[in-house]
Amino acid sequence: MIGRALLIWLLIAVLANLNGALRQFVINPLSNEGAGHVISTLMLAGIVLLTTWLTIGWMRPSTAGEAWTIGGVWLLLTLAFEFGFGHYVFGKPWSVLLADYHLDQGRIWTLVPVITLLAPWLAGRWKGLW
Repeated sequence: MIGRALLIWLLIAVLANLNGALRQFVINPLSNEGAGHVISTLMLAGIVLLTTWLTIGWMRPSTAGEAWTIGGVWLLLTLAFEFGFGHYVFGKPWSVLLADYHLDQGRIWTLVPVITLLAPWLAGRWKGLW
């Protein structure tokens, strides 16, 4: 189960990077950075939910607890990638990386980690797996 969940997380990571490129090269030039952030964040949350819904049967969590385990692993991997690669590979300062978490400034990125955690459990519930 975890091996399959890791493969799906890799797929989601690829889709997330494509979403980021779409934001940078298409959405932001047609709107502005703030609107692009909101649109892209909502799109990525939808991508995570849809991908999980389409693949939850293949991942085969047999209980809600296993779905929560998948979500927890995905959350840890997502945050490790975001902060690890963002800071150590791409050289972004911590302040820039943390800026997306400022809800009071209209930054709704927090939605993505929350959806990433919840998606396996939600998809299993929607599909009637438990």
